[in-house]
Amino acid sequence: MKTKRLNDSAIPRDRAPDSTLSLLSEGYAFIPNRCRRYGSDVFAARLMLSPVICMSGREAASHFYDGDRFTRRHALPPTTFALIQDHGSVMVLDGDAHRHRKEMFLSLVGPDALRRFSDLLAEHWRRAVLRWATMDSVVLLDEAHRVITATVCAWVGLALPPDEIEARAAEFAAMVAGTGAIGPRNWRGHLLRARTERWARRMIEDIRSGRRDVPPGAARTVATHRDADGRRLDVRTAGVELINLLRPTVANARYVVFAALALHENPHWVAALADADAGTRQRFAWEVRRAFPFIPFIGGRVREPFAWRDHAFEVGDWALMDLYGTNHDPSRWPTPERFDPDRFGTEALDPFDLISHGGGAAMDGHRCPGEGITQTLPITAAGLLATSMRYEVPPQDLGIDLADISARPRSGFILRAVRPV
Repeated sequence: MKTKRLNDSAIPRDRAPDSTLSLLSEGYAFIPNRCRRYGSDVFAARLMLSPVICMSGREAASHFYDGDRFTRRHALPPTTFALIQDHGSVMVLDGDAHRHRKEMFLSLVGPDALRRFSDLLAEHWRRAVLRWATMDSVVLLDEAHRVITATVCAWVGLALPPDEIEARAAEFAAMVAGTGAIGPRNWRGHLLRARTERWARRMIEDIRSGRRDVPPGAARTVATHRDADGRRLDVRTAGVELINLLRPTVANARYVVFAALALHENPHWVAALADADAGTRQRFAWEVRRAFPFIPFIGGRVREPFAWRDHAFEVGDWALMDLYGTNHDPSRWPTPERFDPDRFGTEALDPFDLISHGGGAAMDGHRCPGEGITQTLPITAAGLLATSMRYEVPPQDLGIDLADISARPRSGFILRAVRPV
């Protein structure tokens, strides 16, 4: 059967001449809304005056994350790309170069390293709870940024004094908040990212020169890493990769807040987590990652032509893979709006079902190499929320605006009367 190009009738096409304003107003719901409207898991549109194919669902994910079929280069607007990946990073490499760099990242997140991360998070969290107990109220999102920044910097081997933790936390938070924004919030993210990059390059230079003595761990590994060609990373690229260990980890502060929101709205889970085994806490964390908005979609450019749904994807074509909508697909997740950790059984997850951080195998494709930390962090944080403290949740606006990419409860989740346990 002859396949059809973007302007043919093989797949539905969004009616608008350009859908950029709709994307800005709908955010996470942009692709799911149109998939429902057209009764299709793939449709064509124009964004920023460029043709794009939008894909959703497990089958779409299995094609999008099939080996080297897509590249991440030139697949996101420059204002977003520079905040979340930047030039030279592992996520924009392809083929053997990508696999070699990815292997370095995956070597840092083995079981022992994840246990150490969890222990450090618990240590810094409990210190923070003592401080929160002296305050009239705290905004959990802001505090989680600080706690996770202190944790991940210590974990990579760059333990920082409190004033520097405060500065780095503000920078990482601004990058995350600016990712899907336009205007001042995005500009602020870029301004603070430039400051972070200068700091990261200085750390790399100090490690290499011996001016900064760091223990074996992630920071030293990045500073001394050699690519497949045997060359050490240049200082700028090494700094970018150091940030790629830190910033995405701090972005998980949103999952901490979403876990708190889930416990607030489902209070029976507080007692359940207090007495839970590892499997139950893992299912809770999976459901937090499935149910709440994190990354709305990911972009790719076709490297290897293929056909799907009677449409020819040719080299250079732009596609967006719907992560949020796939995690809310009712054909895979019955009553997807309901928070239900018990929807996960004891069997291993299909690699194309829960795709908050990509699909397929991390080593073979573009699934996020730091997903182990992303899973460990809400498991640990949910347990700490349930067992290490008591608190009150005063009236506030806990609504989540799906039009706001980098979504969060509007109030940031305010706590009062915090008491350590």
